[in-house]
Amino acid sequence: MITYNDFVKVDIRVGKILQAEDFPQARKPAYKLTIDFGSEIGVKKSSAQITKHYTKEELVGKLILAVVNFPPKQIGPFRSEVLVLGVPDEEENVVLLTPDKAVPIGGRMY
Repeated sequence: MITYNDFVKVDIRVGKILQAEDFPQARKPAYKLTIDFGSEIGVKKSSAQITKHYTKEELVGKLILAVVNFPPKQIGPFRSEVLVLGVPDEEENVVLLTPDKAVPIGGRMY
């Protein structure tokens, strides 16, 4: 079990995907994402293995949730700065966690 104080250490924010690109150097099929988290956090990059359910075109403009306070992770030639959140479907393909209503980017999950 964790405490509430443990939970609030994880900074999960709403971001808006600005750009999605192929990531051919990734070991598993993935996209390179550019995500805007608003004025407080800014624009960050992430790699996400979400190619089964999403095209690059439909990702642009989509609101997502991501952990913004993990240290950056080097994935091949790409530096991933945030962890985009999702859950597995029946075949272990990632389905993104997204707000079901319009919300301001940068909003913190609580």
